Amino acid sequence: MRTDSSPGTLPAREHLPAGDAGTPVLDVVIPVYNEEKDLGPCVLRLHEHLRRTFPYAFRITIADNASTDSTPLVAARLGAQLAQVRSFRLEQKGRGRALRTVWSASDAPVLAYMDVDLSTDLNALLPLVAPLISGHSDLAIGSRLSRSSRVVRGAKREFISRSYNLILRGSLQARFSDAQCGFKAIRRDVAQVLLPLVEDSDWFFDTEMLVLAERAGLRIHEVPVDWVDDPDSTVHIVKTATDDLKGVWRVGRALATGSLSLDRLTRPFGDDPRDRDIKDVPRGLARQLVGFCVVGGLSTLFYLLLYSGFRTFSGSQIANALALLVSAVANTEANRRLTFGVRGRGGAVRHQAQGLVVFGIGLALTSGSLAALNAASSDPAHSTELAVLIAANLAATVLRFLLFRAWVFPDRREGEGGEEPVPAAVPTYTMAGTHQPYQTQQPYQTHQTHLPHQPYHQPSQPYAPHQPYPTTDPGDLR
Repeated sequence: MRTDSSPGTLPAREHLPAGDAGTPVLDVVIPVYNEEKDLGPCVLRLHEHLRRTFPYAFRITIADNASTDSTPLVAARLGAQLAQVRSFRLEQKGRGRALRTVWSASDAPVLAYMDVDLSTDLNALLPLVAPLISGHSDLAIGSRLSRSSRVVRGAKREFISRSYNLILRGSLQARFSDAQCGFKAIRRDVAQVLLPLVEDSDWFFDTEMLVLAERAGLRIHEVPVDWVDDPDSTVHIVKTATDDLKGVWRVGRALATGSLSLDRLTRPFGDDPRDRDIKDVPRGLARQLVGFCVVGGLSTLFYLLLYSGFRTFSGSQIANALALLVSAVANTEANRRLTFGVRGRGGAVRHQAQGLVVFGIGLALTSGSLAALNAASSDPAHSTELAVLIAANLAATVLRFLLFRAWVFPDRREGEGGEEPVPAAVPTYTMAGTHQPYQTQQPYQTHQTHLPHQPYHQPSQPYAPHQPYPTTDPGDLR
């Protein structure tokens, strides 16, 4: 799991300017492996559809995943025949690898992909990318599980698809409805920050990308699609399902342990410039309260178990102090990661030290309650001791949350004691036909916006590609 923890935020979404007529706004990638039969009809049909219906300049990129048949020659021929078609050769298989490499190299502000079998009705393509062009959403996916979708496929694939999405909802709390539909799009500014965090290079790539985007608070738009199953699909269902379950475990573990920082994927509160200047508004209070209550409940159970264990060989005051100390360290760390979203090791010692001060206040409350109980009764029952401790802990819990939020884990905004953003590591990819690594654009800094803030009707500078897009010579593809 990539654990790039560079801080920062994405700029607010803005409507993409029309740009120069020759600059592609949309780059549709078609990943293929040994598709010499279907590739030609697919590209010709897609090209004709875009030419007739898409109001912006576009590009179609064929991403060849190390095909061993004549697919590279077909791709090169299509590129020579159609000006909007490019071919790209990778020497390793993997749909995720192909999408990451081509999307990272593209200069188009909106990036999409679809399967070569064109199972999805192409009339859904413009509704898919329109929210990204308008600045409404960050990613868009086609959904075969929407009520208004029309799907033709066998019972086995239907069962597998719905079961997989139930697993995602139950294990990773995913709210999107269809992770596996081969019909997705993403804004390039989002892709440049999100893709370096995605580890998988095969079929789980889509799911991992969507889960990380959703956890970071990015907006995912769903489009109901009409979809017809391809009976000649070469996807190995059992192997793919096994790899997907391994990916679910890996991503779930990384999110649970806090080893993956998603802070630099956050958007401003609102995209309206007036919203960006809102001051002194507590952010995430509801979510923090829920997280704190969950952690507090588990900590209380942990504390009571420890107290009961320590009470077997020590007095009530010593047992209370030891149990509260151990549970306080665990409580501070759990709240640090899960409630207040602090990632990495920076400031961990200071947070624990401040947590111990909060622990001291809790110790004073609970010890004072025990002292009062012992003064009132010379030999109180164990159940009475536990009841008094629970009441005292509830009072200490309220104070602990206030101190955590205001003192231990305050909302440090830029210019108010927060650390300066650290530039993110820039991934490199080797481009086909060369031995030179391709370097993606520089990552976003907190102050920067990627797209010019101009009204839609005003002319703007065309998007400049980072590198000339790699063309393919038939002789290089053999």
